[in-house]
Amino acid sequence: MEPTAARGSLAGLLGIWGVTRAALLLCVLKVVVFPGPDVTSDVSVIYRGWHDVLVTGTFPQDDVTWQYPPAAALAILSPAVLPFLEYATAFFVLALVADAAALALLLRGARGTGRSRRGAWLWVAGVPLLGPTVYARYDVMVTAVAVAALLAAGRRPRLAGALMAFGALLKVWPALLLLAVRRRAAWVSAAVTGVAVAGLFAVLMPGAFAFLGFQRDRGTEVESLGSLVFHVARHHGWDGEVLLNYGSVEFLGPYVSWVSTGALFLTGAALAWLVLWRLLATRFAPHTAADAAFTAVLLFTVTSRVISPQYMVWLVGTAAVCLCFRESRMGRPAVLVLVACPVTMLEFPVWFGHVVASDALGVTLLAVRNGLLVAASLLAARALWHATVPTRRKIPTSPGPSWAERTRVPS
Repeated sequence: MEPTAARGSLAGLLGIWGVTRAALLLCVLKVVVFPGPDVTSDVSVIYRGWHDVLVTGTFPQDDVTWQYPPAAALAILSPAVLPFLEYATAFFVLALVADAAALALLLRGARGTGRSRRGAWLWVAGVPLLGPTVYARYDVMVTAVAVAALLAAGRRPRLAGALMAFGALLKVWPALLLLAVRRRAAWVSAAVTGVAVAGLFAVLMPGAFAFLGFQRDRGTEVESLGSLVFHVARHHGWDGEVLLNYGSVEFLGPYVSWVSTGALFLTGAALAWLVLWRLLATRFAPHTAADAAFTAVLLFTVTSRVISPQYMVWLVGTAAVCLCFRESRMGRPAVLVLVACPVTMLEFPVWFGHVVASDALGVTLLAVRNGLLVAASLLAARALWHATVPTRRKIPTSPGPSWAERTRVPS
């Protein structure tokens, strides 16, 4: 690309980022009223309540909605760095900063031979398609850390490992990125960082790991893949109910535990497949770590008992890192994730009432969104396997003598 064209492309990308992010801020600040339930109440009520507990030097040990690892406290307490703003407003501004940091990292990752700005474009387009929920959760902050970790994996494995461990202590899922890393230095750095940070929280703040019990007891959330069973079953006499449970809207009633157990089984199967891939893979390119990380996050998101709208930010971020590499095999799965973003915004928050009611519109939206994610997962897994695992070739054998030769009478 010519320098002038490149500068024009960058200016256009930054302009679109600025306009779309201004729109998101106007929505979360309620200057513009976005349709559906108020997505900002998590910050203004729940996060603020956790903040008031955390500043006393302890975790919310008696609150079952606290289901996050200890470093999440840093995200909840982060608005303190902007004391001149009200808590929720400061949080939204910091979410914007994290969004900008992720974009800056992706633009930096686009430099050099074999690199591309496709990843930056995916991020710029994908985030606003999820609506204001992105800025009303701390997942965008975690995703920025994950993006930094994946982009550092090739040349700075120790930094990558440390960032992956820190990300895991923010919201668990960045631990999946380690499955894609080959360098021992990254694993050692992750172990040291994880033990040090977790140990520090355990010593200084009581209840650092109380979240483990709360997370274990979650059921089948109404937006998950498994929930489609009950959305359909409600129209055929199933007598369960939909209630706010453990901080999310879940199905409760007969056979729910069966579906939740099935989801855990699928997650275990996904982990087993990833371990098998890691043992058999022999062809590694600069983009392989990003491709594998994206695939891992896809598989675990799809098989989870909970697919909250903010989980899509993880997929957009890891897909964007893949597309920074021209040779990445994740183009089609990334497009499917991008298409799933506006469908996710429609099912939450725009028409969430239809999802809770299990009516035709709600079930259709969920089937389309989850179907896109399943398709993306299968395509990503297939592409990763074929790109990295050598195929077994049959060794040709020389044919034996024909029947005529074997029965020929010597002259």
